[in-house]
Amino acid sequence: MSKMEPFKLLVSQEDAEKIIRSKCRPIERTETIDLESAVGRVLAQDVIADRSVPPFDRSAMDGFAVIAEDTFGADEREVFLEVDGVIHAGEVSEVEVIKGHCLQIATGSPMPKGADAVVMVEFTEQHGNSILITKPVYPGANISRKGEDIREGDVVLRKGTFMTPAKVGTIAALGMIGVEVFARPRVTVIPTGKEIVPPGQSLLPGQIYDVNSYTLCAILQTNGADVKRHPVVTDDLDSLRAALEGALDSDLIVLSGGSSVGEKDLLAGLVSELGEMLFHGVQIKPGKPTLFGVIGKTPLFGMPGYPTSCLSNAYIFLVPTIRRMARLPETPLRTVQAKIGKRIVSASGRKQFLTVKLEEGIAQPVYKHSGAITSMANADGYIILPTNLDVIEEGEIVEVTLFE
Repeated sequence: MSKMEPFKLLVSQEDAEKIIRSKCRPIERTETIDLESAVGRVLAQDVIADRSVPPFDRSAMDGFAVIAEDTFGADEREVFLEVDGVIHAGEVSEVEVIKGHCLQIATGSPMPKGADAVVMVEFTEQHGNSILITKPVYPGANISRKGEDIREGDVVLRKGTFMTPAKVGTIAALGMIGVEVFARPRVTVIPTGKEIVPPGQSLLPGQIYDVNSYTLCAILQTNGADVKRHPVVTDDLDSLRAALEGALDSDLIVLSGGSSVGEKDLLAGLVSELGEMLFHGVQIKPGKPTLFGVIGKTPLFGMPGYPTSCLSNAYIFLVPTIRRMARLPETPLRTVQAKIGKRIVSASGRKQFLTVKLEEGIAQPVYKHSGAITSMANADGYIILPTNLDVIEEGEIVEVTLFE
């Protein structure tokens, strides 16, 4: 019988995060993508306007293009102007506006020669081929000037900008069809364990379906990664070595299972052999058997095999890591105050993340055990029990950190 070695040194969550940050750097690769795919990406260069927006003086309202001076006194006396035609959206009129005359104009249409203002249709009355002006306008009224929004040569968006729908629209206003962005981090997720079977296959005695790789892939994809899921790797050294060596072209490797101290958990020794083990074991619950190291230039996470521990640590460690690598904005933590629904006794000696469900202002603990995926699926968030906390009495106010 082979020996089962215990964890030799647990690092704190804070120290683990510092080590991870030192090895998981933002991606430098860039790529040019279609503008329609740009939302949610991060610009890799400044966007400089090669034209003005709007590209011409245009009407900001439906109304009549006029010479402003012709409307002076319209609130004190009757002022009539003769209508010489209509400028529809997208049209350019060859008719010049002269004194005592005007042109009907649609919002966004180029201003005709001679006109220096627009009277809103609400302040006119139709009288045959003429209009009565009921409110005077000043020169420039209701006109959007060329370059009023963007001037040629302006830096419109800076490198590092996170692309929202509005920013995509800004680039479209410049006529651009592609944009240079930072590439998504390439992540390989490797599920391990002889007992793990992909969904869709029949289970033999002692086997369970692969839960972790699917939840990990979903979390990574949601937070900006380009994810590849590796076939399940059995617990033998040669298979695990081949899987790791085949994934070293990734920016990050994430394994589920194989990070604890059982006799079949070979990952720790293999990482130390192929690269550098930076920590193995974190002082938190659930999720103690978490591993982090580097093989060559590729950082590697070994996540706990139990679903709740795996998913919990994915939120704690993987989400901020992959967002930093993808150059995405940090996800702000959303918290609410609630009363705890039952007495909680903490005796773990570790920082504990306790999942809860919110029911009418009450935080009801739903944590069952590390192997229960429903401990996360049925939860709205979690509360943190510090290392030095012994008891939370029923009804005490706690801070709940909400899941995304």
